[in-house]
Amino acid sequence: MMKQERLINRPFIALGFSAFLFFASFNMIIPMLPDFLTSLGGGEYKGLIISLFTITAGLSRPFSGKLADKIGRLPVMIFGATVCFVAGLAYPFVTGIIAFFALRLLHGFSTGFTPTGNAAYVADIVPIHRRGEAMGIIGVAISIGTASGNAIGGYIGSAFPIDYVFYASAITAILSVIILSGMNETLADKVQFNFGLLKLKRHEIIEKRVLVPAIYMALSVFSFGLVLTIMPDYSAHLGISNKGLFFAVFVLASLGVRIFAGKISDKVGRVKVLKVSSFLLAVAMVLIAFSYSLLTLIGAGIIFGLAVGMNSPTVFAWAIDLAEDHKRGKALATLYIFLEIGIGMGAFISGWVYSNDVEFFPRTFYTGAGVALAGFIYLNIATRIKKMK
Repeated sequence: MMKQERLINRPFIALGFSAFLFFASFNMIIPMLPDFLTSLGGGEYKGLIISLFTITAGLSRPFSGKLADKIGRLPVMIFGATVCFVAGLAYPFVTGIIAFFALRLLHGFSTGFTPTGNAAYVADIVPIHRRGEAMGIIGVAISIGTASGNAIGGYIGSAFPIDYVFYASAITAILSVIILSGMNETLADKVQFNFGLLKLKRHEIIEKRVLVPAIYMALSVFSFGLVLTIMPDYSAHLGISNKGLFFAVFVLASLGVRIFAGKISDKVGRVKVLKVSSFLLAVAMVLIAFSYSLLTLIGAGIIFGLAVGMNSPTVFAWAIDLAEDHKRGKALATLYIFLEIGIGMGAFISGWVYSNDVEFFPRTFYTGAGVALAGFIYLNIATRIKKMK
């Protein structure tokens, strides 16, 4: 498919709507999972809810990147969304801790595949000089899906049995599959799938050209994994009944700034925007630690949303800039591998620091602030070294 100067077209809109549904699907259940795990007798393992999910997501990235460059973007996206559908139907049948974590591992394949194909598809169809803007617009669709999923999941879970949340997640995922099935493939020289494609050589795992943005990505999303793990309990601690409210606030706050930040990064450069976003991220973590009411938490959530909204489209556009066209899927898969590492470490370490003890909330968020600040420092050092070369 040839790139056009026109950014908003039929495939772009369809892809955005599919992304909205996909992200709504798996985010819908997140606010309810800590209580669900506690009901199974595993409350002390809350840090594993997100980290196990990201393990299989990260491990599957090299495969999804290779397959996206070989068999096409659409099959990769459809596979991931189908996994989301199957997982949503399976949660109501889980009755034990081991089965729950096994399903979380399986569910992780969904985000290991669909976002990789999605980002590669976007890069295939948009003008080169508008990549940041394009990633920002798709990011808006993703953000609305994430916010809607969290808010709707929190509402359904508070008004109905939790099984209804899982079924709603499955229905949303299959709608995403239906949209993808009606779209045209953008990869020109695709091949038929064969199991030999699943054999990875060492050089097929990581794309070295995008290592700097990838490492920065891991440091910048640490706080996101932290928030996914800790915020449901922190919201309850502050007396907020809807555990998905904070997610909705920060995601909605990121909407407008995503397009704006993407367009700015197209003009002034990716690194300048990322320096601002990483600093704001550290500030947001400190403000969350000092929150004592719904109002102060919402204020901190807005700052967090602004930081995330600036960061996400910019770092993805940066990676696409550095990638060779025929290795675009691999490059994006590399970025997502480090994204999963960052989120997984954020979830695991925050769960360990928190230890299910409300007295440890402040130091947990300070940890997130420290890692975000490390991302800011790394960005400055890495880009300075690159200039010296």
